[in-house]
Amino acid sequence: MELAADGGDGVTGDVAVLGVGMHPWGKWGRGFAAYGTAAARAALSDAGIAWRDVRSIVGAGTVRGGYPGYVAGATFAKALGWQGARVTSVYAACASGAQAVCAARAQILSGLADAVLVVGADSAPRGFFRPAGGDRPDDPDWLRFRVLGATNPAYFGLYARRRMAVHGDTVDDFAQVKVKNSALGALNPNARYRKRVTAEEVSGSPVVADPLRLLDICATSDGGAALVLSSMEFARRHDVSEPVRIRAVSTVTPRYPDTVLDLPGIATDSAVAVAPAGETFRESIAHHAYEEAGIGPGDLSLAEVYDLSTALELQWYEDLALCGEGEAVKLLREGATALGGRVPVNASGGLASFGEAVPAQAIAQLCEVTWQLRGEAGARVGITANQGLFGHGSAVVLVR
Repeated sequence: MELAADGGDGVTGDVAVLGVGMHPWGKWGRGFAAYGTAAARAALSDAGIAWRDVRSIVGAGTVRGGYPGYVAGATFAKALGWQGARVTSVYAACASGAQAVCAARAQILSGLADAVLVVGADSAPRGFFRPAGGDRPDDPDWLRFRVLGATNPAYFGLYARRRMAVHGDTVDDFAQVKVKNSALGALNPNARYRKRVTAEEVSGSPVVADPLRLLDICATSDGGAALVLSSMEFARRHDVSEPVRIRAVSTVTPRYPDTVLDLPGIATDSAVAVAPAGETFRESIAHHAYEEAGIGPGDLSLAEVYDLSTALELQWYEDLALCGEGEAVKLLREGATALGGRVPVNASGGLASFGEAVPAQAIAQLCEVTWQLRGEAGARVGITANQGLFGHGSAVVLVR
């Protein structure tokens, strides 16, 4: 279909993705600022502009970096060299990168800045995530650990069990997601895990949260990613006539009542007084992105989604409307989401190959889609999708 620049609902104008850059994922033993600064310099080099030419910087924050983590924008600005740029810091858990892009896009479209550097990075602890220290009985993330002992993998296991009960998915289906993503990650120099994995290796790995095994669940990682976004006029002045463009950013919240248990909640909301919405929270994230961009799922060339676990990747196929409810496994088995398929999903290798570097991962998704849209395969439209704690939606549509 012809892609309308106004998005179809009153949002006007694209912003150009002028430059992208990453610091490889892994366990490097350094602070988050080092990874973000390296990614930022790579993005500036890719854009062909100097840091002094950037008038605004938006940093996606990390809660594990102490005080500098909460003020990530200023931390990166100082590391690159104070030059007077406007600064913003954003924290929205796993949606931090998309929220940072949303803030940068708003500055560009409003005329506050013609080029904005967006940076996210993390130095994650080993093992599964736990809440920050201190007693916070009004914090649902704190409560679900203390009341239920519900680690993130416990939720992933519940999601997987639900798919098995409702749709008939099997542990062998889940394993095939890992097989697909590990094969793609093996080709990616920025991925932490660059080794193909077999279904037998998945099934032979230790059980973490039944039915999910260790190789079904993503690791925690260090890493960084950055973007240089600009107005279309700024891009033209720098001899970039046909850049990859951001067409839509969806950062919607859930609606009451919520009938599907989701992180970090420990109960669903009652549907007695109010009828449930026609779509789940994750479905609404994609719906708003499509609506703003003026496209539909049939227009997609590829997608990067938030595969915290193998079962969750399958759920995103349905939430993005790549297929009907309960049809994700069929799509996977047909090869539609593999490289060369109808709509490749996680061509980067996904979190299965990278692990979580929380503030960077939504930005890293955008880097991957940008590289793919710049490539020779003819890809024209891509979407990224993930979800932050406490109802932070995150989806971005890019076009070429």
